Amino acid sequence: MLTYLIRRLFAVAVMLVVIILAVFCIFFLIPKWTGTDPATMFVGKQADKEAIEGVRQKLQLDEPILVQLFEFFKGIFVGRDYTGGGDTTHCSAPCFGYSFRTEQEIWPVLTDRLPVTLSLAAGAALLWLVIGLAVGIVSALKRGSIWDRLGMTGALAGVSLPVYFTGLILLSVFAYQLDLVSNSFTPFGEDPAKWFSGMILPWISLAFLFGAMYARITRATMLEVMGEDYIRTARAKGIKEPVVIGKHAMRSTMTPILTLLGIDLGALMGGAILTETTFSIPGLGQAVLKAINDKDLPLILGVTLITATAVVIANLIVDLLYGVIDPRVRLA
Repeated sequence: MLTYLIRRLFAVAVMLVVIILAVFCIFFLIPKWTGTDPATMFVGKQADKEAIEGVRQKLQLDEPILVQLFEFFKGIFVGRDYTGGGDTTHCSAPCFGYSFRTEQEIWPVLTDRLPVTLSLAAGAALLWLVIGLAVGIVSALKRGSIWDRLGMTGALAGVSLPVYFTGLILLSVFAYQLDLVSNSFTPFGEDPAKWFSGMILPWISLAFLFGAMYARITRATMLEVMGEDYIRTARAKGIKEPVVIGKHAMRSTMTPILTLLGIDLGALMGGAILTETTFSIPGLGQAVLKAINDKDLPLILGVTLITATAVVIANLIVDLLYGVIDPRVRLA
C-alpha cells in the first residue's frame, strides 16, 4: 500500500507540472500568437507606449519564453519579484500574478472566496450522496414498482432541469413567498444561523441536479451487483438481507460512485458558476465569471489552477478509498 501511495503521489506531482505547463501556454503563449498583448490588457488600450513598455518589463513579458516559464514556476512555489520603474514588488508564494483590474495579488482573492465555494460543494455533496444513494438503492431493490418509477422520474427531472431554473423556483417559493429561508448570503463568522439559512437553497439546487445522476448510476450498478455469484452465495448461507445489501452489495456499488464524486467535487471547487450567480454567492464561480467579462487573465489562470489541482487531489483520495471500500482492490 505504501508503494502504491508513493507511486500515486509521484503521478500527481507529474500531472500538476503538466497542468502548469498547459496553463502557461494557454495564458501566455496563445495571446501572443493571436496578437493580444497582456501588457496592453493590464494598463488599458488608452495608455501610451511608455506605460505599456514599462508594464511589459515589470511583468517580464519581454524575456525569452523559457525565462518566463521559469519565473512562472518559481512564483508558484517560492514567490517572485516584479521590478520596474525603479521599484520592486514582491509577490508571495503561491504567486499567480496581479489582477489586471484591481492590481491586487490573485492568491488572497482566491483564498478569500475558496471557503465559500468549499462550503457550497461540501453541503451539496452530502445531500446529493444521501438522496442519490437512497433513491438508487430503493429503485434497484423495488425494480418495476411504483417507487422505482417515481424515483427514476424524479431523477430524469433533476438531470433535465438546469440549476438556474430550479434555483429561481426555490427562491421564488421558499425565500420570497413563504419567507422560510434567507435570500442572501451571510458569512459564517457573522451569523452561523443566517449563513445556514442562506445556503440551504443552493445546496438543494445542486443536490437535485447531481443527486439525480447518482440515483441513476446507483440503480444500474446495484442491479448488476445483485446478480453476482457472491451475492447469491451470501444469501444461500442464510445471511440477512440488510447485511447482504449493506456489507456486500454496497461495497461494489460505491466504486463508480466514488469515481464520479471525486470528479464532481474537484470541478465544484473551481466554482459552481451558475449556482453562485443565481444565489449571489461570492465564491470562486462569481470571481471567474467577472474575470472572464473583464478579461482578467491572471484571475482566470488562478481559478484554472485551483480547479485542476482540486480534481487531481480528489481523484488521488478516491483511489486511496478504493482499497478501503473494496477488498479486491487491496488484493490487486
